[in-house]
Amino acid sequence: MSLLTAVHAQFLPARGLTAAQLAVVVNDDEPNSVEVGEYYRKARGIPAANIVHVQIPHTPRKLDAEEFEALKGKIDAKLAPEIQAVLMVWTAPYAVECNSITAAYTLGLDSALCAKPCGPAKPSAYYNSPSARPYSELKLRLSMLLPTDNVENAKALIDRGVASGFSVPQASAYFLQTSDAARSSRARFFPRSMVLPQQKLTIKTMQADSIEQVSDIMLYQTGLASVPKLNTLKFLPGALADHLTSFGGDLLGERQMSSLRWLDAGATASYGTVSEPCNHWQKFPNSTVLLSQYLRGASAIEAYWKSVAWPAQGLFIGEPLAAPYRH
Repeated sequence: MSLLTAVHAQFLPARGLTAAQLAVVVNDDEPNSVEVGEYYRKARGIPAANIVHVQIPHTPRKLDAEEFEALKGKIDAKLAPEIQAVLMVWTAPYAVECNSITAAYTLGLDSALCAKPCGPAKPSAYYNSPSARPYSELKLRLSMLLPTDNVENAKALIDRGVASGFSVPQASAYFLQTSDAARSSRARFFPRSMVLPQQKLTIKTMQADSIEQVSDIMLYQTGLASVPKLNTLKFLPGALADHLTSFGGDLLGERQMSSLRWLDAGATASYGTVSEPCNHWQKFPNSTVLLSQYLRGASAIEAYWKSVAWPAQGLFIGEPLAAPYRH
């Protein structure tokens, strides 16, 4: 199905993720996590019963399998059956062995992948799925990380997510095929340039290494190790943005641009891999799937998860309930 067909088809009103179906996990050993978690609870009206408290001392960037299974067990023991997704409120830990913590939690830890991280990963049953209740229907609880390294930035991120639900602005979606051929492997899935009047959205697909002085971004996808001119851009509430590169999900690493930079620049959610994935398009968000799911009213966490076929190494970050097109 083409993007144009998907967004203009006659769908029932979206039954996307709600606050009552989201659990929020707070690290009581990390003051920023506690403060941001409480701010998020109030901002989104998360039921008190959905708040899960854990202790992760020293906030390591990476957990081993034993540490992760213990943490997951503590979280799962406190979740009611109706919980469809989990938001972890911290910056680190963000990896489990060579897996991201979000993929390890949702899909289960794939330790075998670590011997050949450039090889295929296990496929996700949620990829481009019509499911509106992933745990009830597929036994998959979606997960996302809300970074807390900067409290004020985290609160601003939450505010953008909440604001995204109030109106549909005139916006653009930018898809850049760059001069970096290896990191442009998903360009084949970029939608063609077009205007979608009902969604007030203009799709702009181009060959360029960057955009600048743009103030209407709802979606920005590109392929570079580091994306220039982010400080000249304005992202609208609910904006999704990511770059195809090897270590965007290594949030506190210094090898390549961290996906945190997208959130710092004003995006509401992003994605990046925590270990060397090579440039398999299946390990990164499929642009047509991501955009079509978002335009159909999916929340940020649903649209991003549905867009990645092999997400084992991929970290989903941001405000999960942002849904600017749910109207």
